[in-house]
Formats: sequence, C-alpha cells, structure tokens
Amino acid sequence: MRPATATRRTARSTGRAVRRGSPRPAGSARRRRSVRTTLVAFALLSPALVALVLMRVVPMISAVSQSFRHVSLSTGASEFDGLSNYTHLLSDPGFHSVLVVTLVFNLVLNPAIVVLSTALALLTAQRLPLVGLWRSMIFVPAAVPGAVVALIWSTALQPDGLVNALLELVGLPPQPFLTSASQAAFSIGIMVTWGALGYWMIFVIAGLKDIPDSLYEAAALDGAGWWRRLLSITLPLLKRPMAFVLIACTVGSFLLFAPVQILTKGGPNGSTNLIMFDIYNRTYLLGDVGVGQAEVVILMLLLAVIVAVQFRLLREEKS
Repeated sequence: MRPATATRRTARSTGRAVRRGSPRPAGSARRRRSVRTTLVAFALLSPALVALVLMRVVPMISAVSQSFRHVSLSTGASEFDGLSNYTHLLSDPGFHSVLVVTLVFNLVLNPAIVVLSTALALLTAQRLPLVGLWRSMIFVPAAVPGAVVALIWSTALQPDGLVNALLELVGLPPQPFLTSASQAAFSIGIMVTWGALGYWMIFVIAGLKDIPDSLYEAAALDGAGWWRRLLSITLPLLKRPMAFVLIACTVGSFLLFAPVQILTKGGPNGSTNLIMFDIYNRTYLLGDVGVGQAEVVILMLLLAVIVAVQFRLLREEKS
C-alpha cells in the first residue's frame, strides 16, 4: 500500500506543478485587455456622455412627453390630450406656410453654399500669392457668433446703410431688403451664406488634399486641360465631402433662429417665418406649449430623415 500511496501523491504533485507552470490561454488575456480598454474608454467618454444625455436626450424625451399634453394658460395644469396637438398643428394653414418657407429656404440656400464653398476651395487651392491670408479672410466670418453677424448685416441692410450706399454709387435705386416680403428671405440667405462659406470651405479643401497628385499627372500626360481634370477627377472625388457639406449645412439651416429673431421676427407677412422661430413663437410668445413641443417632435423627425440620407450618401460602397 505504501508504494501505491506514494505514487498517487507524486502524480498529484506533478499535475499541480504542470498546471502552475503552464501558460494561460491567449484568448483569456485578450478578453481582459479588451475589457480594460473598454472601461478606460468609457471613463474618458463619461463626461461627454453625461452632457449628451442631459442636454439632448432628456430634453427630447421631455418634448415628446409634453407634445401629448395640454397646458392650461390660466392655472398651468397639464393633462394628457392624446394626438390633438398634432391634429391641430397638421391642420393649421399657418404651419403649412412655415414648412413651405423652411423647405424653399433650404432648397435654395444650401446648394448655393455648397457650390460657392467648393468654388472658393478650388480657387484657394491654386498657387496664389498670399493664399494663406485669403483663406483666413474668408474664414473670419465663420468665427463670428451668429447674433453678431445678424447685427452687422442689420446695420448694413438699413435703408441708409452700407449696401444701399454702394448701390447708389453704381446708379441703382435703394432696396428695402429686410422690410420687403420678396427680399427679406433672400437678404437673410446672403447673411447666412457670408457667415458659413469659410467654415464649409475647410471641409472641401480637406477633400482636395486627399486626391492623389498622380491622377492629375496622368491626366496631364494624356493632354487633359484644367476643365477636363475638374470634371473627370476633382468633382467625382469630391462627392463625399460635398455630400457631407450639403447634409450638415441643411441640418444647420433647419435650426436657424438668431437671424430671424433679430432681423425680421418672421416677417414681413411670414416670408421669413422659419420652423425654429415658429416653435419659439408658439411656445414662449403664444404660450401654447403642447403644440410647440409637437412642432419640435416634427422637426426632430425631419432631421432624422436628413441624417438617414446623410448616412446613405456617406456610406462607403462595398467593393
């Protein structure tokens, strides 16, 4: 019995020694590293995530909740009212006019910004003297807050302002600009374009930097001129940056508020009553909180569709 017992003890000791000396599985180490990396990333992102939840998610949930409720103006009491706010809003001709004004404004403004910012990017990408200075001068308006830009243009577009003075110098009559129903939206569009061109130009310049020089060299060897290189190489390869600028600029234009609030208050005759100003007007001036929040939800749905289109346009084609 003693030799057998000693043999079993030796076998158990040998097994424990083998287990202690054997390397740990590589998969387990990778999993631990992955968990550790995830925890570190979450810790670094947590301040931004908290801010995102407090400033975006919570207000969104609050807007959706209030859009189904009616708030009494006399007592401030709130009660569930179903879809009546949406029914009232969608049957309101005034809201239909707001949608038309907002959509037409975006359909005209945003393609113009994309074309002009691309043209400026192509121009400043050439070997011009003091090109850095020209780029800086174009970008300066983008660094000015929107409210300040609105105040600058409010002064310039007055009947006795700078723009009418320049028109008189070339023999043209003064224009009403912000007081004309046919010119007010156009005037705000010029102001927004002036403030946005430099910002979006930077994205197009970044796209130009990604185009390989070898393509231009090969086209030049084949005898392609500047226009042929532009149409066959530059613009096709700028499709993704231009699509991003178009969609992001559209989202920003849907949220445009400060110029309308400062310059026109939605007038004259509702010609500049964009959807963000209409939300402000219904919620804070008219006190119709439920309908105003229903309009916020509709705006979020419109923007969700735009973001979906953005991801569709920016999605990489599978090879």
